This record gives sequence, structure tokens and C-alpha cells, in this order.
Amino acid sequence: MNIASGLTNPVPLAHEDRRTLNGPLHAARNATMLALIGNPRPTYGTDCAPVVDPLIKGLIVTEDVGPFRATGLAPAVAVLRTILADIQRDHPAIHAALGSAGMLCCRLVRGSATAISNHAWGTAIDLTLGGVLDSRGDGRAQAGLMAIHPIFNRHGFFWGAAFRIEDAMHFEASEELIDRWSQDGLFGARPALRKPGLTIGDRGPQVESLQAALNRHLPPDDLLLVDGVFGKDTRAAVAGFQRSKGLPPDGTATFRTLRALGLG
Repeated sequence: MNIASGLTNPVPLAHEDRRTLNGPLHAARNATMLALIGNPRPTYGTDCAPVVDPLIKGLIVTEDVGPFRATGLAPAVAVLRTILADIQRDHPAIHAALGSAGMLCCRLVRGSATAISNHAWGTAIDLTLGGVLDSRGDGRAQAGLMAIHPIFNRHGFFWGAAFRIEDAMHFEASEELIDRWSQDGLFGARPALRKPGLTIGDRGPQVESLQAALNRHLPPDDLLLVDGVFGKDTRAAVAGFQRSKGLPPDGTATFRTLRALGLG
């Protein structure tokens, strides 16, 4: 890889534009992953740990996807192979430079004590260009990643550059793609559970909207940080709002709760 080719040059990402980078796609929520695929393991920390759930273990494969081998959930690896073939056709220099910083890794989202990383299900991939990692959280993305993210989007993968803390090396199967795989019966013998509303561990613009709406009902000293991360404080605020409206105070932002907040 000739780094001078410019593929690793950082390109600024305007904050107001980052939320639109993925078009209609959304980051897959923890609630969706747990309901439709199951829980890879009973506990999580900050370091990678193995999958222990036997049904999920049976869905994990290690295969050649073009420029590298990947270990992940079988349908995610299959789509990743198709994405990389398209990149090879449309951007051969980028394809030749691509490497992986990991796919399957059961851990929490960096900086969170509650949210499980989608790497835990093997549905997310971190990419390198010429062995160089994109810097997380600087509001910029390597030029090569900027060029290929529409191909990932076209195949239903969400780009992490749109996260509240920008993570441009990260691509993951979107909420919409996980739903489609579930409908197609690609998650094995486990019956899918009904997806709950927004709940602890969820993150993204939907959670930001929820936190902003809750703040309109909270006293100034108790306002939530609108950070898009559904943690313990957000759950407590949801439960308090539910009690005030005579709803079951379970701390999950159900459809009834969202409607009462003016979001449904």
C-alpha cells in the first residue's frame, strides 16, 4: 500500500451532516439483537470474550471475504463478501489496501457500562487501510472509507461515522438488515421474541430524541445529558415519566410512552 495515494488522508465530517450519512438505515439496537438473535454471553466487560450461547456459536463462521479472512455471524460474513467484491470492482486500489481490525468480539461499547457492542454478535467489522486505523472521535474519516461507505449502505450496513462519537473505521449490519435476516429465518432454531421499545443499552438519534423529550418534563437540576446513550439515568427518567402518566413504570420507552412524550 502506498500511503501517499491519499487513501488514509482524513476528510472532515460536518457534525450536522453525519446523521444523514446512512440515509434511511439505523444502527441495530441491543434490544433488536437480543430479541431476534439472542444473548451471546451472560456478562460483558471492556475486553473481548468468547460467545458461549450454543445457538449463536453455531452461526459463527470464519471465511475468506476477499482481502482478508473474517470471523462473524454467517449472514453478515456473506454480505461482507459481496460488499468487498463490489469495492474490488469499483475501487480496486482501496480493495487492495483493506484490512480488518476485527469482527467478532464480545464486549461493551467503548466508554459505556451498559451497551453491548454489535461486535459481540459478529455483525460489525472494523477496517484498516494500509494497516492504518482511522482515528475515532475526531470528526474526520479516511478518504478511502469515505469513498466506500455508500457501497456498505447499499447492502444494508450502517457506517459508524454517524455515531455520536464518530467511529469511521466501523461498519455494522443495520437494524433494517437484522430484521430482514430474521424474517428470512437466518438466525437458526431460536424463536424471535417481540422487540421491545427503546431500552437500556440502545444508542443513536432515537435515544437523543427521547432524552430531549424527557428533559421537557424534568426540573432543571435533573436534566439528562442528550448523548444518545440509553443508560441508567435515562431509564430512571423514563420510569418517572411513566409513573406521572399512569403507565407501567418499567423504564422501557414503549410505544405508549413515546406517544405520551409526543414522539409516537
